[in-house]
Amino acid sequence: MILAVADHTQQPNTMEPGMEPQVQENTSTSRTEFLVSLSSKVDTMKELITRCSSSDQKSLDGELQTLIKQLEAVIRSMAVDLSKIPFSDLKNQFSQPGQTNADQQRFCREGESPVSASQRENNYEDFLKGIHEGTQRNDAKESSDILPPLAETLQPAYQGFFCPLTKKIMNDPVTIETGITYEREAIVEWFERSSENVICPTTQIKIKSTGFGSNLALKSTIKEWKERNEAMRIQIASSSLSLATSEAMVLNALKEMQLLSQHNKHKEHMHNVGITQQLPQLLRHDSMAVRCEAMHLLRSLVEDEDGKVIIARTRVLTRTIKMMSSYNSSERHAAVSFLLELSKSEMFLDKIGQTAGGILILITMKYNKEADPFAAEKAEEILKNLEKLPLNIRCMAENGFMEPLLDHLIDGSEEVQMDMVSYLGEIPLEDDMKTYVGERASNTLIQMISSGNPVIRREAFKTLVQISSHPPNSKILIDTGITPIMIDEIFSRRIHTESLDSPEEAAAILANILESDGIDFSNIKVNKNGHAISSQYSVYNLVHLLKCSMAEEVNANIVRILLSLAKLSKPLATVVSVVKELEVTQTIIEFLNSQLEELVTVAAKLLIALSSHIGDAIASGLAKTQGQPEGLIKNYDSKQISEKQAASANLIAKLPHTSTPLNLALLHQGTVPVVLSRIQEIQRGEIRASSMRHTAYYLEGLVGILVRFTSNLHFQEILQMAMTRDLASVFTDLLVRPCGSSEVQRLAAVGLENLSSQSLKLSKPPSEVRKPSRPVNIFSKSRSVTNQEGGRMVSTCPAHRGVCSSTTTFCLLASRAAERLLGCLDNENPEVVKAALSAISTLLDDSVEVVGSVRALSELGAVESVLRVLKVHREEEVLQRSLWLVERFLEKGNERLCREIYGNKVLSTMLVSTFHKGDGNTKKMAEKILRHLHRIMNLSSKSSVM
Repeated sequence: MILAVADHTQQPNTMEPGMEPQVQENTSTSRTEFLVSLSSKVDTMKELITRCSSSDQKSLDGELQTLIKQLEAVIRSMAVDLSKIPFSDLKNQFSQPGQTNADQQRFCREGESPVSASQRENNYEDFLKGIHEGTQRNDAKESSDILPPLAETLQPAYQGFFCPLTKKIMNDPVTIETGITYEREAIVEWFERSSENVICPTTQIKIKSTGFGSNLALKSTIKEWKERNEAMRIQIASSSLSLATSEAMVLNALKEMQLLSQHNKHKEHMHNVGITQQLPQLLRHDSMAVRCEAMHLLRSLVEDEDGKVIIARTRVLTRTIKMMSSYNSSERHAAVSFLLELSKSEMFLDKIGQTAGGILILITMKYNKEADPFAAEKAEEILKNLEKLPLNIRCMAENGFMEPLLDHLIDGSEEVQMDMVSYLGEIPLEDDMKTYVGERASNTLIQMISSGNPVIRREAFKTLVQISSHPPNSKILIDTGITPIMIDEIFSRRIHTESLDSPEEAAAILANILESDGIDFSNIKVNKNGHAISSQYSVYNLVHLLKCSMAEEVNANIVRILLSLAKLSKPLATVVSVVKELEVTQTIIEFLNSQLEELVTVAAKLLIALSSHIGDAIASGLAKTQGQPEGLIKNYDSKQISEKQAASANLIAKLPHTSTPLNLALLHQGTVPVVLSRIQEIQRGEIRASSMRHTAYYLEGLVGILVRFTSNLHFQEILQMAMTRDLASVFTDLLVRPCGSSEVQRLAAVGLENLSSQSLKLSKPPSEVRKPSRPVNIFSKSRSVTNQEGGRMVSTCPAHRGVCSSTTTFCLLASRAAERLLGCLDNENPEVVKAALSAISTLLDDSVEVVGSVRALSELGAVESVLRVLKVHREEEVLQRSLWLVERFLEKGNERLCREIYGNKVLSTMLVSTFHKGDGNTKKMAEKILRHLHRIMNLSSKSSVM
């Protein structure tokens, strides 16, 4: 195929006198026939390639495979033909009779030293052998210097093209006085070096004038020859890519084209012969060197618009992005340099942005300057070019590169700002990015809200809601003066043509800000009159809005604001006062029936905060509300715990326990079985939750609901329920369950205390017990009596002087709750210890058999446990309860127990310290116990003397 191309190339027509071609064509008849045959095969190959390209996709497994096989056969046949060319003929072609060795050395490329004809002859032979052998195997080794000399072999230079001084082809030939032509720069330099007698370098004839004239005819001839020569080099390189199967020949062809592509006219030729279209396929080559060279050539070819148009029709971007992820720096640099060139054209801006992973990899490169400074610099330039398309800016922001979006948001035109704020409102931001956006864009966003453009206002509100959701941004937004603007939006809408209800977003932004910790509400001004957000003016207007007919989303955010204010005692008092004045308690209770989960959650939390002041009113209103209070417990998925579920349960638990209407409503609506079932499911791990905090809080609410029933045991219905459901055992179990928090343990202890206070009244003498449900025999020294009716031996409780059990009398001893309460005394939480001490104290009250209780508790190790409490805890209420128990042990205990207490050295030290530093009640208890110890000490001394 190469010979066929060469055969159609004409030699220069313009010749200077004395110029002779170094090669003369002498084509024999047999050679002509050979070339005709070879040309025919080339035509056949082109036809097959055309059919392959136009084949229907459905025929890929049939006709296309056949065409490929035919194409391979033609290529092999051509290679065989080429390999049979007699190299002696080629030698005759390159060497004419009478031609000197000096003539042959002028077969050279521009700017290179002359190459001998014999060397050029060997190059041509190696090239033909490489093609032939490459069709037989894939390991042919070609010289990397074959293709350039081969082009000059087929398109030879003339002797007159060479400067006699430089021995190189001339670029600017000039003729001197003797008629000899030289390169302009070379002859000028010769003249400057010569003395007074200037001679011609070639003829050695003395010349009178150093003047010369430009040889325009020769210059034009050389230019024409160079163009044909370079076109031939392109043809050979293109053919090499098509025929070569070895890496060396492909690399040689790519390097040759890379050199030629430095001129725009050659780029156009490469576009026309299909090289630009062919190169993307080489990006999948197994050799990394081939991929890199192909990428370098592509970058050069797409510098003009025609090259970009051709490349735009290929799938080169996907491969380029993959090469940018390469671990090899050469391949990575080649790819990013090529992409930079493409990014300069608008036709590639969307294509690059839409290529999967492209912008993400560029951003990664940009922020990886230390590892690869070159790639980082190029990536930054590409990203800058991509900013011309708004969608690319959005993609950058979604991948963590926010600077372009914020720059255009702050400094862009109104149209650009509209796009940017729209993107910003839709992109989910990480917390650190929310802070960055808040610092840079808060002022701009607030200005947008003050503008009259409803679209920009809507998007600005949406963005500020997201930014304000990150607590650290609260101070930034307050400093920008956002609070008065949001209050104004909530209280009075200025732009009534908006389709969006701006008070919803304004209330959400304000709620987000106020929910942050460390905010001084007194410094947050809401208007020019100096009113603070926590003032009577602000709270009154906010609470009044709850009575208006507003969207549930707005109500939810207003309740959030009030809930934030209720965190501190002074604003809480203001909220309570306004709620009472405007009588909106029932309105807030009605929110509990809302379908909006957020509104139910925050309403329940606000009612919990208000319960310490208006708990009775809340409990009464809840009991009168349709669907309540049972709706707070029963209307939930039993397998999923939400914040709403946890808040609802705790609302019921924290309302005044003595509210009989609420307790009876809960009982009659069947909430107790549901509560017990949920507690068991949590203990077994059968209920999921979005967080462990919700699980613990929900369990606290459920246990609190059970505890509230123990405050109304004087109602027969509630008492019967407590017996039937065995609440004593439930609370006892909760004391040690690992899923229970400290608050659960505290609540369980409170419930046991309330139940134990009824034990004495419920305990019956053995004569009155006909069929004890569960006769117990848990105390080794319990009194036993005979039941006259049944003749059976039953055990009596040492504390309550009757028959006790967990279900019938809630006895702490019979249910083994006392033992677990003593275990709670080791808890680090003083509230748990205090509740456990209070529950144990019910066994030492004057109304019970204290001596028997002391004996039973001492057997359980109560004395040691209480003394440990005195050693660890210094809280006033804990000390009082502990000292009271110690006093009871000393008063009602036997001598052994008293001496045990006296022997505790820590107790004496603590008592002395308490006697000097304690408050009134604690000091009196300490003094009383010290007297007991002194009496024991005196008795001990007398015994020693005796």
